Amino acid sequence: MASTGLLVVSNIKHLGKSLRAIEKYVNSLYIHLNVTAGSTSTPPPPVWGRLISQLYANSSSYVGNQLDLRVLVSPLRPGACGAPKLRQPVDLLFSDAHHPELCERLRADLNISKPTIFLEDTASSDLSTHEDTAQTPKVYPSVVLGGTFDRIHLGHKIFLTQAVLRACKRLVVGVTTAAMTKGKTLPDLILPVEERIARLREFLTDIDGTLQYEIVPIDDPFGPTQVDPDLDMIVVSAETLRGGQKVNEIRQAKNLGQLEIFVIDIVESNVHDGIHETKVSSSNTRIDLLGSRWRRPEQRPHLPTHPHIIGLTGGIASGKSKMAERLGSMGAKVIDCDKVAHDVYEPGQVCYERIVKHFGVSILSPDGRIDRTKLGPLVFADPKELQALNGIVWPELIAEVNRRLDVLRSQTEVPRVVVLEAAILLRAGWETNCHEVWSMIVPPEEAVRRIIERNNLSEEEARKRLASQVPNPEIVAKSHVIFSSQWDHDFTQKQAEKAWKMLTMELEASQSSRL
Repeated sequence: MASTGLLVVSNIKHLGKSLRAIEKYVNSLYIHLNVTAGSTSTPPPPVWGRLISQLYANSSSYVGNQLDLRVLVSPLRPGACGAPKLRQPVDLLFSDAHHPELCERLRADLNISKPTIFLEDTASSDLSTHEDTAQTPKVYPSVVLGGTFDRIHLGHKIFLTQAVLRACKRLVVGVTTAAMTKGKTLPDLILPVEERIARLREFLTDIDGTLQYEIVPIDDPFGPTQVDPDLDMIVVSAETLRGGQKVNEIRQAKNLGQLEIFVIDIVESNVHDGIHETKVSSSNTRIDLLGSRWRRPEQRPHLPTHPHIIGLTGGIASGKSKMAERLGSMGAKVIDCDKVAHDVYEPGQVCYERIVKHFGVSILSPDGRIDRTKLGPLVFADPKELQALNGIVWPELIAEVNRRLDVLRSQTEVPRVVVLEAAILLRAGWETNCHEVWSMIVPPEEAVRRIIERNNLSEEEARKRLASQVPNPEIVAKSHVIFSSQWDHDFTQKQAEKAWKMLTMELEASQSSRL
């Protein structure tokens, strides 16, 4: 498959048919609106705003989200000449109408070797009928907008393009930092602000390289609008209109000029399951990442190929055990390290003698076994004591796990997948004993609520337990697949099924390649 195409659009009514014909050839597509076909002058860019929003919104119903569409704005500007400067080289040129002169010029300017693929024989154009005469065609020297902009999606493309259409010199974009994203859905999956800014700049310069872009991180809702005297317009969504009005109140108090406010409509999501937001959003994008490949696994040449070992981890009360149970029902062999730890705590084991020697006989139950309800408060109240316990238990625990793995490998039928369920996996550095890491995360407040309810602890005790765990951002950074049980059981089950199907396909493909 060629990676990138460019489609010259002259007839919007053909868009669905065109995209369906093209999607099998490319995975990213630039859209060049042929607004000069049949016209004597080029109208101001804002008149194409509604058409572009509809084009983006309708595209998902034609080809889903598999095709990365980018509608070019620079060719819409008066006096535009020559092909736009694009980030990616274009492999194939398509046109929904027969305009050979334009296509040949684009082929030459973009250095496209293959001939144009004409999808229709007509030379007509219907774009002029889609000019938005209801909106003022005015453009402004400096336009501003802000947002999280995590993984640019359909809604972002509409939002950003509307701002680009209305700017003629400078576009200022505020991008929220981690200080402002803590309350978002799955905040630990939000990309670092530096990466979001880089992706944003890439998209903006791709659709229109004629503007000056100032993309800055912001720690508050108002960013540059509080101090920049040269701004002229702010672009907001319908749900953030009040924020735009507040900007003008702040600017008025500081004797700064008032900003024109342009409001765009919210793009409705086509998923209605009570979990995803009803609008197209970054939150939905992050939710869709659950149960899919977050990162590619590193090579582990020191590990035998069989069985494929998944380290399943997560914080306290995150739902690890239930996820292990789900994966076990799908065919995985599960080794529960907590249960293995119970074995190495038994009288007669090396750990038993060393733990009793360090903590004293007061931690024993009447039958002489270690009572975890007595040991727990001692170690969770004192980090040094927890470190001492870990130093005793972890080496023996991983040695016993490895012995059990060796037994599995020696069997006539070696399990295809082994899930190593271990809350301490990352803290103990055991990820190198696994082919990949799958993890469970829930928001800290949800974890505290569950600990209080499940363990009958006070809030203070629950927070101490949570504080001793690896924090979610560190778990995410070392994981290859991520789940979250913060919604209902059925949705967590769907995440598990999605991940298992993906893994099964990968293992089958790997096996076939070795044959």
